[in-house]
Amino acid sequence: MLVYFAVTLLSSVFFYIEALKCGMNARVWGLAACALGPALLPLFTIQRHILWRRDSGFNNLYLKA
Repeated sequence: MLVYFAVTLLSSVFFYIEALKCGMNARVWGLAACALGPALLPLFTIQRHILWRRDSGFNNLYLKA
């Protein structure tokens, strides 16, 4: 039980910081991570990708060299 709370707390801090870095609503993602823990990762990555595509445009090509 203690491990569950530790993992949930660490994941909420992780999602809060990552949401801040990506320009997303950090408080919402931190609270959602408190409720769902690391199971929120697929939803977070999809939302981050959607926001990135919306900001950069859907017809633009972006290559990392």
